[in-house]
Amino acid sequence: MSVLQRNNVHVQGEGPPMVFVHGFGCDQNMWRLLVPHFAETHQVILLDLVGSGQSDLSAYDPQKYSTLNGYAADLCEVLEAVTTAPAVVVGHSVSAMIGMLANLRCPDQFLAQVMVGPSPCYVNDGDYVGGFTRADIESLLETLESNFLGWSSNMAPAIMGAPDQPELATELTNSFCRTDPEIAKQFARVTFLSDHRADLPRLQAPTLVLQCSDDLIAPRSVGEYLQRTIPNCTLRVIDNVGHCPHLSAPSASAEAMEQFLQSL
Repeated sequence: MSVLQRNNVHVQGEGPPMVFVHGFGCDQNMWRLLVPHFAETHQVILLDLVGSGQSDLSAYDPQKYSTLNGYAADLCEVLEAVTTAPAVVVGHSVSAMIGMLANLRCPDQFLAQVMVGPSPCYVNDGDYVGGFTRADIESLLETLESNFLGWSSNMAPAIMGAPDQPELATELTNSFCRTDPEIAKQFARVTFLSDHRADLPRLQAPTLVLQCSDDLIAPRSVGEYLQRTIPNCTLRVIDNVGHCPHLSAPSASAEAMEQFLQSL
């Protein structure tokens, strides 16, 4: 099995490479509103994380993917297979941290990081406000474990936000429900219990943190923490409700990304 088959890699456009990496319960189709814009000037690389979308499910190894480092290793392999030029990685939610870890693993393959709704740690810890107590996270994971489809139906609309675009919440619910439940349960545990705050100061690549003004999953305090902690970081806050601005506010997202790319 090739790396390109494993991660269902698709490439379009020509120019400096940009690789888009989706979040939990999603797939590469979630980038469809941004891809046409950036494919005019860039080589756009799309992939599905192993266990998601149309990736090769036989490649899923619970031990390898027991931390985000397994996904980061895959991202390095995809870039090595597709391009020799350093890429801008656009990572949504948990994949913002996957992109960072890949950058630390193989720095020569990366030009910059765009983090959409990122969080290095979801659990409140002393002065750090991640948005959830440990009990919150444990309750969320227990519900997911016992009733995955019910959890998906309840959580997806809250994660998506965008109350004036209910079709997006339906799309995210359906995406969650298409994911293999056992893989989704492990990926959720790995995601929500991860803590990569100690890695942030090591990231030397220019970084854009793109955040919504009202985000249940990654509150404003997290974006401000990232801005303080990553050495070369720009924070842009979009006036938008939800955790998926690439779907609910694509024009504002593209504009913020373009301004960042022009500064590189």
